[in-house]
Amino acid sequence: MYAKDVPPGTIFYHGTKAELDIGSLIGPGFGSNFVERGLKHVYFTATLEAATWGAELAKGEGRGRIFVVEPTGPFEDDPNLTDQRFPGNMTASYRSVDPLRITGEVEDWVGHPPERLQEMKDNLARMKQEGSDTIIED
Repeated sequence: MYAKDVPPGTIFYHGTKAELDIGSLIGPGFGSNFVERGLKHVYFTATLEAATWGAELAKGEGRGRIFVVEPTGPFEDDPNLTDQRFPGNMTASYRSVDPLRITGEVEDWVGHPPERLQEMKDNLARMKQEGSDTIIED
């Protein structure tokens, strides 16, 4: 689902390991699962599957968490995924320069099997080694 087609009332998620509270804002300026430098966008999704990957692959210690979020400003398709790796934005991945407000938390999400998670981590490590772990931030 492209950003221009997102219907009002769509539920959005953000996977992380950060300890945050309902009402908190998640803003740009932090690294991602791919790069350490601060990014000018904050990333989120309309699918629990993509948020699960975000929570599992997030940097840092502690358990992964999936927050229900609402954008506080305009948002666009995440060009790192949309039509790059997943044609048609099947991951329903978006980004914004404006913060996301946390409105809830998904408590009962189920992670991927350990071997699948390790496969993804290995793929990310390979991408980093090859130099293909860049984030489009235009």
